[in-house]
Amino acid sequence: MNKYLAGLMAAVVYLGLVPGARAADDGAQCLKHEAVAAVHTAAAGLGAALKDVPEQDAQLKLIRQFIDPVRFFADKTGYFFVYNLDCVNVAHATQKNLVGKDLFEHKDSRGKLDIQALAAAAKQGGGFVEYYWVKPESKGEFKKLGYVEPIPGTNYFIGTGVYLP
Repeated sequence: MNKYLAGLMAAVVYLGLVPGARAADDGAQCLKHEAVAAVHTAAAGLGAALKDVPEQDAQLKLIRQFIDPVRFFADKTGYFFVYNLDCVNVAHATQKNLVGKDLFEHKDSRGKLDIQALAAAAKQGGGFVEYYWVKPESKGEFKKLGYVEPIPGTNYFIGTGVYLP
């Protein structure tokens, strides 16, 4: 991994490790702010790093190397996922079985086309989407608030989510 990407990873990890890095408001708002900061930092950094990597396989390798070890939020539940704008998963830090899968028609347990909704938010420059998703190491789907942004200069978007009570 190049020095630039290593520095970016350190910045993202910092967001979840430093006491007081959270905004002084309620817990849910704090997590939303942290999600935006983490995704925005990762998107900007990956966009810069990927502009010098023209081959798609090399881009995917770099993206996967970046997101795999990163965990954030105070309880380390924060992780990244990356899709292309056609809703094909290209990287997922916790659910490797999704990598390479076309999830365009994926619906959550309430019938929402969740990945399409995330892609639509990314195409608008970024945003929040509420949906249901399987929580790592749990059974069943839980309400989640996802935040996504496009990775500049690419056909990819990166996101994370906060499981809601």
